[in-house]
Amino acid sequence: MARISALVLTVAAMVLTPVASQAGVLQCAPYARQVSGIQLFGAAATWWGQAAGQYGRGQTPRVGAVLAFRATGSMRSGHVATVSKVLDDRRVILNHANWSGPGMIERSAMAEDVSPNGDWTQVRVYYAPIGKLGLRASPTYGFIYGHGMPGADIALND
Repeated sequence: MARISALVLTVAAMVLTPVASQAGVLQCAPYARQVSGIQLFGAAATWWGQAAGQYGRGQTPRVGAVLAFRATGSMRSGHVATVSKVLDDRRVILNHANWSGPGMIERSAMAEDVSPNGDWTQVRVYYAPIGKLGLRASPTYGFIYGHGMPGADIALND
């Protein structure tokens, strides 16, 4: 297990891609929208609420889903990231932008559920500047499921 985690973290460190957007630094929301096909707009922290009634939402990771992060003092607009692979019930691989540095796209970044109830409400995410999972847990709402994917029809009216 430790070898797999080390390999994933090593791969994640190699897949950082600096990208300049036309309006400056590429943000997480436009990137997640492009990758997932989920058509939500505005600050990432508002995506969970916007998804109600439009997209399925839940606490189970699925490939193609968007993990929606809550706003915090250090992450005032929240964050969104797309799930590219589910490793097990507590670990996924994310693709996202602007997490480890301005305008950086990360492909194959490990995220680990560290919530006490195993419900993905707190995660630690690979952070390139330190080369491992971040030191603090980030609060999340859960996963937003795109149309046509497993779980897309759950919790539409919650």
